[in-house]
Amino acid sequence: MLISTIVDASLRLASTRSRKAKVEMLAAVLDEADAGEIEVVTSFLSGSLRQRRTGLGWRSLADLPAPAEQATLTVLEVDAAFGQIAALSGAGSQATRTGATRELFARATAPEQSWLRGVVTGEVRQGALDALVQEGLASSTGVPVAAVRRAAMLAGSTVAISAAAVAGGVEALAAYHLEVGRPVQPMLASSEPDLDAALARSGTPAAIDAKLDGIRIQAHKMGDRVLLATRTLEDITARLPEVVAVVASLPVETAVLDGEALAIGVDGRPRPFQETASRTATTGASDVAITPYFFDLLYVDGQDLLALSGTERLARLTALVPPEHLVPRRVVTTADEARLALDEALAAGHEGVVVKSLDAPYDAGRRGAAWVKVKPVHTLDLVVLAVEEGSGRRRGWLSNIHLGARDPEGGFVMLGKTFKGMTDEILRWQTERFTELMTERDDWVVRVRPEQVVEIAFDGVQRSTRYPGGLALRFARVIRYRDDKTADEADTIDSVRRLASWL
Repeated sequence: MLISTIVDASLRLASTRSRKAKVEMLAAVLDEADAGEIEVVTSFLSGSLRQRRTGLGWRSLADLPAPAEQATLTVLEVDAAFGQIAALSGAGSQATRTGATRELFARATAPEQSWLRGVVTGEVRQGALDALVQEGLASSTGVPVAAVRRAAMLAGSTVAISAAAVAGGVEALAAYHLEVGRPVQPMLASSEPDLDAALARSGTPAAIDAKLDGIRIQAHKMGDRVLLATRTLEDITARLPEVVAVVASLPVETAVLDGEALAIGVDGRPRPFQETASRTATTGASDVAITPYFFDLLYVDGQDLLALSGTERLARLTALVPPEHLVPRRVVTTADEARLALDEALAAGHEGVVVKSLDAPYDAGRRGAAWVKVKPVHTLDLVVLAVEEGSGRRRGWLSNIHLGARDPEGGFVMLGKTFKGMTDEILRWQTERFTELMTERDDWVVRVRPEQVVEIAFDGVQRSTRYPGGLALRFARVIRYRDDKTADEADTIDSVRRLASWL
């Protein structure tokens, strides 16, 4: 199959809002794929590469060769090229990577170059997420979508089970089960703005877990061996020996646990997420210790617990894991008890709570009403300092905005960038607005007069060496533009610093 087939499908997917139409498009492409191509095609249709890391980014793709006139690249050639690029390391690897990248892109047509750039940088915006690809695979193979989802959850990805779905249908997919040592996709929580809404979804009694600001870990114990996987199923066992020691000490032969790992200060309070992320990203020596906290048990000594109720799983978890390694939890029957649990979590330095149904099974890979997170939302009125040209579906619009807090001594202090929360209407408006405010243009960055105020929601503040104020906002997203405020009325950098209680 030519990569142009994927690119054409991506463009058509981006141009329709109909879920049914998207599924039909995905199924049609999957129908064309040969047995040896199906895994690559499944990955590409979801807008991702099979290689987790390639060593490429925007800078690597800033200067590309002229595009090819004819479409000749196949999906297997593209996958093999990225596989070779990802495997490069050591002296001279950067130059070799640059040469290999230019060679690949020189064989791509202009639309193919645009798509390849997007898939490398995670900017393919076609509205075809993994759940839709699963529906497309089900339609293509005639397999019930529930069977596809179950197998993908237990195998770790849709790509991993795509060939089995094509070759063996329902029977092949039914063979997948929870296997100790093979990470499964984690159960996810949906969001609600307040406890009342969350409790309405979960029902009572409910478990109220503190929402820890760490990294999600799935721990597999196999005798003396331990495997630790992240939310994206990346193996980080070698990076967290202290967590490995805790899991290895549990008095069972085999187990699979779900939890969080985070850095804790000498005062017993959680350290900024950035410290946890930095520590878990490297294998070298560090002064930052990581502590695991577990909130669910999926498997123990030959017994798969996924189908058991939350009450049963939590009872087994509490009996197995020492209290100091359990996520703080209250079982509540009233809204007042739930508010007390939220107050306790916030007072302890956590970012909120997760409200959990005690009747629900562990629905791996799914985001539903059984788990609902509630976090207080911080907002700031900030000033737009610059804006970047959009890419993918946002090409032709000004998209990613640079955010600045007012410095009481004069000027503005940049706190980060965001393109989250922008509707098409907002994109159209801000493209016109920031074109009017433009002072200069540098590559894809448009600098503007610091006049426009925007209300930003965010989850927290973290340290940053990138920005001059030493701080950055986490998960910033646009709520609305504030034409009723001037830049002189924007929040100050001092207000932001007060939110960083760990400073």
